[in-house]
Amino acid sequence: MIKSVLKKSTVVAVLAAFAIGATVQSAPAANKNIELLVSADTNIQTLWETVLIPAFVKEYPGYRVNVTFDRNGLRDAQTFAKIVAAKETRRSPGIDIIDGNVAGRLAQAKLLVRPSKYLMPNLAGVSKVLMKQGNWQIPYRASTVLLAYNSKNVTTTPKTLDDLLKWIKDNPGKFSYNVPSGGGSGYSFAQTVVDKYLTAEERLAMSLASNKTIQAKWDKGLEELRGLNKFTYGKNGTYPANNTAVINLLSTGEIDMGTVWSDQFASAKAAGTMPAHIKAKAIKNPSLTGGPAWLGIPVNGGNRSGARLLANFVLSPAMQNAIMGGALKGIPVVNLDKLDPVLAEGVKEIDVSDMRAPYFGANADDLRSAWSLSVPGK
Repeated sequence: MIKSVLKKSTVVAVLAAFAIGATVQSAPAANKNIELLVSADTNIQTLWETVLIPAFVKEYPGYRVNVTFDRNGLRDAQTFAKIVAAKETRRSPGIDIIDGNVAGRLAQAKLLVRPSKYLMPNLAGVSKVLMKQGNWQIPYRASTVLLAYNSKNVTTTPKTLDDLLKWIKDNPGKFSYNVPSGGGSGYSFAQTVVDKYLTAEERLAMSLASNKTIQAKWDKGLEELRGLNKFTYGKNGTYPANNTAVINLLSTGEIDMGTVWSDQFASAKAAGTMPAHIKAKAIKNPSLTGGPAWLGIPVNGGNRSGARLLANFVLSPAMQNAIMGGALKGIPVVNLDKLDPVLAEGVKEIDVSDMRAPYFGANADDLRSAWSLSVPGK
């Protein structure tokens, strides 16, 4: 009996020793490389590379964030296809976290990690409305498109879209917007003109999912945009390449009015590159688009835990203050009670969850293509 007990104890001890040894040998070292795709404009690339990432690696020594930059999402379709193909072959796409519109397409395809406030506690400061809108995307800042104008030359500013369209025709050569595929401020103008001919219900539907039936109603809006060719800057159906080009035309006095991102405009003001007499305002009926910028963590990313850590970090009060008070002049997405009260004073009237949303990714891609085929040079 004693011999049997000893034999059994020996077997258990050997198995336990083997299990401990196996655990030690098989435990992978923590992956401290995070692959970030920034599919946005250069000011957002600058935000990551000069503000957010340096603060993150200081807070979490040993981590490295590698940035791949796709200006204004020109390769979004290829990125989406790459992630889908990697999922089908059970591979990592080489992308751990995304800042850009392609995250919305991944959300619709159910290819994003579901955000958890238990793994990302700073999500507790984000409104439930925003989280529902995100469909597993993570909001981390917000901005809106505004109408910028030269207050020396423009004494009565447009209040509505119809007012703006009339002003453009009454002041040929003095307004411009960028190619929609080159940046969101120009895209916003194009979508807003097209939306003039859609109902509120149709506009909402276009922001939620792909809808070819509603797209068929774009013809009147595209015709209106085409009719502006002879009135916009250049007067021959050519348009600035990107957001920055419109900012430059305004700052040099080449145009008196144009659509701009709120954060880019505020950054130019803070940097002293935008003259004091260039001001900006919102229009209505319909308003220009805006809302949160979203992060997405692909379900097949190679370092999902690192991606969560980074996303949680940019939602911290310190980083939301940096987004709001730094060069970007962005709008925070967390509860203002947690932020610098002086900085928060300037955005307290803004409801990020109530901004007019741009189209769902597939609809936005189709509008960019439709504009390219129907408007410039026609």
